[in-house]
Amino acid sequence: MIPFSPPRTRSPETYNGLMSDDILSRFLRYVRIDTQSQDGVEDRYPSTPGQLDLLRLLAKELKAMGASGVRMDQHGYVTAAIPSNLPKGHPARGKVPPVGFIAHVDTSDAESGKGIKPRVFKYRGGDIRFPKDRTVRIKAAGDAALRKEVGHTLITSDGTTLLGADDKAGVSVIMDLVRRLRKDSSLLHGEVKVAFTPDEEVGNGTKFFDAKAFGAKAAYTFDGYEPGQLNKETFSADSAVITVTGVETHPGEAKDVMVNSIRAMADIIARLPRKMAPETTSGYEPYIHPHDIHGSTGKTVLKFLLRDFKTAGLAKQKRILERIITEVRRRHPKAKFELKVTESYRNMRAGLEKDSRVLATLWEAVRRAGAVPRWEPIRGGTDGSRLTAQGLPTPNIFMGGGNFHSRAEWASLEGMRTASDTAVHLLRVWVEQCSQP
Repeated sequence: MIPFSPPRTRSPETYNGLMSDDILSRFLRYVRIDTQSQDGVEDRYPSTPGQLDLLRLLAKELKAMGASGVRMDQHGYVTAAIPSNLPKGHPARGKVPPVGFIAHVDTSDAESGKGIKPRVFKYRGGDIRFPKDRTVRIKAAGDAALRKEVGHTLITSDGTTLLGADDKAGVSVIMDLVRRLRKDSSLLHGEVKVAFTPDEEVGNGTKFFDAKAFGAKAAYTFDGYEPGQLNKETFSADSAVITVTGVETHPGEAKDVMVNSIRAMADIIARLPRKMAPETTSGYEPYIHPHDIHGSTGKTVLKFLLRDFKTAGLAKQKRILERIITEVRRRHPKAKFELKVTESYRNMRAGLEKDSRVLATLWEAVRRAGAVPRWEPIRGGTDGSRLTAQGLPTPNIFMGGGNFHSRAEWASLEGMRTASDTAVHLLRVWVEQCSQP
């Protein structure tokens, strides 16, 4: 860990109850825009038009706040910059690398994201129920992060939709950072880069993103959970598709002719290892997840998520699927089987550890923001996974929330504030570190 000296200038602007909640008003404005992405769309990018609505709004607001070089490219990526304000003679002037902050605008399609009606309330503890659907409930007993939010301001939906905190809380944090830097010139920093991406939830957040043109030398995504939680490890991920082709015929004349692809696929599913399912694994344990199936007698398609923190483990998972297909083929010799595996992203830890400053500065910034920093593996991926692979080290930062991708999703105003404070401290720590002889 790189040692840091205490800050010699005044602490960055901090929030208190007397200040206007700009970050909250932004968040409420953003979640009302339907930005759900859609998996499997190949003829357009982003996959849904609502994402472009929010991206255009962000570009407009960035320009209004005085950000430089605001641009929305043909793919929808919005980028902007805030020039360094280090004065002449400052020991870090010209030494601080450009630092980027990134969040995605799309939301999961696991639940409806249309017509979101956010609720804002002071959390007094206990279970949270939803006015429009009493079957939806957040149980405090099973949510350690929620129990830490007693006395804080929470935001949820009305129970009929998800909330969209993943990742509009992250978007709000970054926009709040821009506001603070433009408002207070005493917050010294190097060059700051900002980017908002579409289609992260369907694995295409950085599909057309030009990391080199972005210009940052280190970057951070705001796409995590509760305050203090940081991520430098993700799954290594592949996607797999098994296609079984059978023979259609009239069921009344099917004897010795029909080959039912559904039955063959059912046999494949029955052989999947239960100990490698998402619902039976945690921590660093890998999983094979059949998440989408469609078809008929003549053809059935099953899609998988393959996940392992060790990239070599993905080859093992592919062999498991190949073995299962071999076994099922013996039972259904007239059916045709096809397995296609596609790389999604890789664990970013090795890439992040090439420059210890990226992680050390983040740890110190979280501590200064008043949270307890801790590294936790992501049982998923972020835009940072692919960006790190492209040479732009990009760990992930909390943005204050939980139960993402569900109607029980919640966000914490205090968590978003702490994330914004972390970003300001992070820029300051980079300046301090680069001031050292």
